[in-house]
Amino acid sequence: MSTTSLPTPDHAAELRSAMLAAGFTADGLLDLLGAPAYAALARSETVPALRATRGGGDGPLATLVRLFLLQQSVPYVHAASAMPVEAALADGWLRREGDEVHATVDVRPYGGPDGEDWFIVSDLGCAVGGAGGIGSREEGVVLGVGGASTTLAGITVRTPVGSALDLGTGSGIQALHATRHATRVTATDVNPRALGFTRLTLALSGAPEAELLTGSLYEPVGEATYDLIVSNPPFVISPGARLTYRDGGMGGDDLCRTLVQEAGERLNPGGYAQFLGNWQHVEGEDWHDRLRSWVPRGCDAWIVQRDVQDVTQYAELWLRDAGDHRTDPAEYARRYEDWLDEFDARKTRSVGFGWITLRRTDAAEPSIVVEEWPHTVEQPLGEAVIAHFARHDYLREHDDAALLEAHFTLVEEVVQEQVGPPGAEDPEHVVLRQNRGMRRATKVDTVGAGFAGVCDGSLSAGRILDAIAQLMQEDPVVLRDRTPEAIRLLVEQGFLEPVARPGQ
Repeated sequence: MSTTSLPTPDHAAELRSAMLAAGFTADGLLDLLGAPAYAALARSETVPALRATRGGGDGPLATLVRLFLLQQSVPYVHAASAMPVEAALADGWLRREGDEVHATVDVRPYGGPDGEDWFIVSDLGCAVGGAGGIGSREEGVVLGVGGASTTLAGITVRTPVGSALDLGTGSGIQALHATRHATRVTATDVNPRALGFTRLTLALSGAPEAELLTGSLYEPVGEATYDLIVSNPPFVISPGARLTYRDGGMGGDDLCRTLVQEAGERLNPGGYAQFLGNWQHVEGEDWHDRLRSWVPRGCDAWIVQRDVQDVTQYAELWLRDAGDHRTDPAEYARRYEDWLDEFDARKTRSVGFGWITLRRTDAAEPSIVVEEWPHTVEQPLGEAVIAHFARHDYLREHDDAALLEAHFTLVEEVVQEQVGPPGAEDPEHVVLRQNRGMRRATKVDTVGAGFAGVCDGSLSAGRILDAIAQLMQEDPVVLRDRTPEAIRLLVEQGFLEPVARPGQ
């Protein structure tokens, strides 16, 4: 595990002020580097950014980019013009060698959801756009912001809460987001070094302090309960626990299963738990059933599988993540064999990745939705998560007769597509498509398309169906009997929205 000492946050406020004054922000980087070089940083390609900072001369912004993003040594005098250099040296953000200084940590400007100028602090080369990419084989390395962490931040419910828990905080990204809407934030990690980085991230971002606890899973918090639990855990299914930031140290997908199963008793009524995870697709087993078995009693659940990789693709991804592909070919082949042996022993044929959201309801009949949705979505999705569970509450409380008495409106941003041969009198089928949130699409028949098209809240569902039956010369009783299932699906997937009537 890395033993390099971390900076102290004693002068973080002064350093933050200097960074903001220099324009060392997400917007400032884009302006300095230009879109191509900025995008290249996200691919860990630094040459375009190095060229751009040379063009920026020795100004404060170019100096800070070279120091904290590109890990280049800069002359002491240039650093002194960009920040309180003696305070940065005293606190350990910089180290001096002769007439030059270099950074001891990665600092990545990060734009908050409401335009906040935040900074994520991590190990050298381990921020998105860090100088060397990740490719680290050091056990205790602490990563910066990446695709997984931004995904979790985007799907998290952001209603004001009294307490929030970030399990496996890493460099503190989820804890930082939580400080915006939680009165009390607790962050835990099995790696004490990660908690040190979280403290730096919060201080340099000008955010409130969090309670920082060392330990695995829920052990550090005891019997405490929370309104929100989030975790981007070390979910990688690997042969052993080489790297703390990614390998959970439990067999197979046991860490994710344990994280989910034990969340229910840590949630306050109405509270949410939201996780990223990997799960095994085991020979002879339905993966949907596997995940349903994880859901704790007293919780509704929405589980979305976003991607699936066969075991060879999965092993190669994480071997490259650790830089094993750059080692001796025989050593790489041996490690590759270890991964495949592990999967064979567990009869694992592929690995799924996705989101797991729990909501504590204690309903008699919990709603558990496990689905596959690999398509593009529109982040942030926190409001969509709330709406998902609200729709399921509504459907749980309304039988078919109640649905026919209810009034609905077609949700904004839904468009209708007709599919069929050019010139045909009738389409082969009609598709309703959302342009927001999950961006779902669903096929509907003529009745479904006509029903959705006239839903403006003025007529009950039953009266609309009666009118459609008359137009189509169908038996209205038969149409009322067979349509509630289709209405239920359109409500569940967010195409139709119930309208509250006076007295309801």
